[in-house]
Amino acid sequence: MRPTLIVVTGATGVGKTSTALTLAEALRCPIIGADSRQVYRDLPIGTAAPTAAEQRRVPHHLVGFLPLTATYTAADYESQALSLLDTLFATHDVAIVTGGSMLYVDALCSGIDSIPTIRDDIRRQLLDEWQRNGLDPLVDELRRRDPVHAAVCDLKNPRRVLHALEVCRQSGRPFSSFLGGQHRERPFHILRIGLERDREDLFARIARRVDQMMADGLADEARRALPYRHLNALQTVGYRELFAHFDGEWTLHEAVEKIKRNTRVYAKKQMTWFKRDAGTFWFHPDHADAMLRLAADVIENQTNI
Repeated sequence: MRPTLIVVTGATGVGKTSTALTLAEALRCPIIGADSRQVYRDLPIGTAAPTAAEQRRVPHHLVGFLPLTATYTAADYESQALSLLDTLFATHDVAIVTGGSMLYVDALCSGIDSIPTIRDDIRRQLLDEWQRNGLDPLVDELRRRDPVHAAVCDLKNPRRVLHALEVCRQSGRPFSSFLGGQHRERPFHILRIGLERDREDLFARIARRVDQMMADGLADEARRALPYRHLNALQTVGYRELFAHFDGEWTLHEAVEKIKRNTRVYAKKQMTWFKRDAGTFWFHPDHADAMLRLAADVIENQTNI
């Protein structure tokens, strides 16, 4: 009997954390995070990381274990998560991985190709183009070279755009072709569960969550992180907008409204990415009983879905 990995995915704000907790408590299994920002220990509010109380309910792994200054990639995540699963499956038949970082989920389930080391001249050339001409021409190039990745990439994040183009220019291949292309076989069954809500409901939840983050101290968290604003960990929704507010570019109200808008944009990109996989079973988050029935059938019949 091979163990089973249940992957709980979906857009930001849809309810992945609470659903994963419900499933994990019923199945008596641990949870592994799959969020590229929740890995950092100093960003619990802006990343909506599981709270201390939630982590006491169910053991969580790969959450809040890195300093902001650490570099961490999807390939690092793949290696670490697979090693962790080897340990967890020694004592558990089931584990749950949940998060909205699309590349992390694909890396764990399907594998990630080794991305080539970028030559210094290519890196310098792209940096020079960005500094001289701005980001828009590079975004246009990424759309031409790799429309698949451009559809889900944060195109306002210079680091993300530049890195994807570095790989495209170095290899002559689309950046997306390195992500999960080999579909490596895993020594466990995989059940993908996607969570979805009506769009208006999801957007209303996003707005309420941003308001709650602000009430919980997101602005203070961002101000503490301000000296590290150049790091990749902080090139993300929630912090960029508040940094602009601190610079005097926007009022606090304008920054909060832009966080809500940019989170909605990101949520739509996530759904575009996750809907690619025809093997994902989609549920409303309220239907945990149906998810558990499906999981029981997969576990009992050893069906790799």
